[in-house]
Amino acid sequence: MKVELKDISKRFGNVHANDRVSLTVEAGTIHGLLGENGAGKSTLVKVLSGFISRDSGAVLLDGKSVEIKTPADAIARKIGMLHQDPLDFPPLSVLDNFIVGKTGTGLIDRQRSLRQLQQLSTHFNFNLNHYETVANLTVGERQQLEILRLLSLGVSTLILDEPTTGISASQKTALFKAMKQLASEGKSIIFVSHKLEDVEELCDRVTVLRHGKVRGRAEIPCPDAVLIDLMFGRELAPPLKPQTRQSEPALQLEKIRVDTDRLTLRLGDLTAYKGEVIGLAGLEGSGQQQLLLMCAGLLRASTGQIRVNGVEMTHESYSKYLDRGIGYLPADRLKDGLVSGLSIQDHVALRTPSRSLFVDWKETLKQTVQAIATFNIRGKPNTLVERLSGGNQQRTQLALLPVPLNLLLMEHPTRGLDIESVLWVWQQLIARCQTGTTILFMSSDLDEIMRYSDRVIVFSGGQASHPIAVSDLTADRLGQMIGGRLSDTLEPSVIS
Repeated sequence: MKVELKDISKRFGNVHANDRVSLTVEAGTIHGLLGENGAGKSTLVKVLSGFISRDSGAVLLDGKSVEIKTPADAIARKIGMLHQDPLDFPPLSVLDNFIVGKTGTGLIDRQRSLRQLQQLSTHFNFNLNHYETVANLTVGERQQLEILRLLSLGVSTLILDEPTTGISASQKTALFKAMKQLASEGKSIIFVSHKLEDVEELCDRVTVLRHGKVRGRAEIPCPDAVLIDLMFGRELAPPLKPQTRQSEPALQLEKIRVDTDRLTLRLGDLTAYKGEVIGLAGLEGSGQQQLLLMCAGLLRASTGQIRVNGVEMTHESYSKYLDRGIGYLPADRLKDGLVSGLSIQDHVALRTPSRSLFVDWKETLKQTVQAIATFNIRGKPNTLVERLSGGNQQRTQLALLPVPLNLLLMEHPTRGLDIESVLWVWQQLIARCQTGTTILFMSSDLDEIMRYSDRVIVFSGGQASHPIAVSDLTADRLGQMIGGRLSDTLEPSVIS
């Protein structure tokens, strides 16, 4: 099905999210919609999928003008959207979620639905346990389920909004293979992303948005420099990573074991130094998050000792970790890092220590305006945090961190961010290191691990390698270690 969007405009207050945007997607093609965070990509596809009503413009399907006012209208027009966070019901099973949305009279034929789910799973080589509870699935598996559900509803135009955020490399490979297969079967695919490498690997052509307007179109392959110029209007250079490691220990771990329902993490002795950046690599769920949560005081070690700047912290409360200058940035910004329903100013008020029962809103407003300016947050003091783009949510989280910090612990610090925001975030983090802050961060982006770490620890199934200097690593060796070929796991011996 050929999809045409003509002169779509949409305002949110004073913000012109889409300004006369036009887009044409031919049947049997994969069309990339590229742009930085806040460029208007998600707004445009939500107009097409019925989640947002347009202010003006037209939607044409196979040359005929149509009205799409709700997601049900979109499904009826054979248009389905895979959101960044799949719209599913975690307490229900895979099969129950697959059935959701099916119309008809009388009782649902579960056996027929099961056969259809099995056939579609086999067709796309998706390995889903049909009776597993969705809450136990990974993000990639939830995406696969939602794709199959939409296809079972007869969708012929599929929209994917930042689908590679938070999924493993193998799941990304399976996703891209499925998209190419759907395109070969005549489906039209709209692939929303800010990642050049994903667009170049998957798409046939691309439309680039910047500040709500179309800045250009290109056939793929296309030089990176051209796409970057269209996205940002200038060249982008990564920040220099100076030598910031000092000789003084910041974090010392001794004979650590952490037990959780799903994993037992065992570490030997580890010393991280002031100003050092240690990258934590490995497949999701291999133990990196447990280490960060333990170092933040959010997860207790079953055995072992933790010292921060020489002070024993093993059995201290989370508030004591905060007092010791330890900051933590979770991967899920809205669920764990920020509070939906509260504004940027509300968050600044919550962060600001006070001995009074009353908030000094005048002073808080002043601090908020300063934070917005310093961290270049695209929002106003009264903007609700859920209304911010992913990049601006991350900027807000960084703005809320106290200064100075002894230890900064981060899960996927740049996940879902465009190139400019990634470079900006690491500029701020490197500046922290220069003042003596030690950083431990986990990331699924091996380039990020290699570029910004001084040393890397690789995790696999609750085991961890010795910290390895980046100068001694190659991307190939790192990939093999992540796959389970760990050498020199952290046995009880001093690592420095």
